[in-house]
Amino acid sequence: MATSTICVPGQRILRTDDDHISGNGTYTRNGYIYSTLVGYVFTQTNDDGKTIVEVRSSKTQNVVPSEDDIVTARVTNVNARFCKCSILSIGKTKLQEPFRGTLRKEDVRATEKDKVEMYKCFRPGDIIAAQVLSLGDAQSYLLSTSENELGVVIATSETGGTMVPISWCKMQCTKTLSEEFRKVAKVQPQFIEYSS
Repeated sequence: MATSTICVPGQRILRTDDDHISGNGTYTRNGYIYSTLVGYVFTQTNDDGKTIVEVRSSKTQNVVPSEDDIVTARVTNVNARFCKCSILSIGKTKLQEPFRGTLRKEDVRATEKDKVEMYKCFRPGDIIAAQVLSLGDAQSYLLSTSENELGVVIATSETGGTMVPISWCKMQCTKTLSEEFRKVAKVQPQFIEYSS
């Protein structure tokens, strides 16, 4: 059911409770449901009797990443301390305009953080699955691949061949069979769907 309430991104809609949960076009923070879109508030009841609060727009969605979102991003630049990324989609929602993201050395994996070598984890052009930690400096989102399910999903070798994972830290070129280091994601089916 639609209400006449019009929302803008970041606008607080209502307090979360046992009966109201966040749906598409919204996110939850500090006990409140907020809008991620310009649009109208819709509510519907699910099978559990809970009310799902959604924001829908007649135009193309302009979703904004929020903390803990799983995003798909393309690596654009790699140096010894961090790599820069272009966020392409948030969950299943493809973005009209990409957001900038930064993946710091200490957020690449959960263990042996001091032994991480960025060039052995990512290369420009890699497609990665990452989690949003927070909004960092200069409107660049801080990303993390510390979970096993996060990391490089799609990669191309130096010779231009498609790469397939052979371990958690290596991928192999399907053309030349050469191996290259990567922080490989333990791929789940939804990440393949998101990146295609």
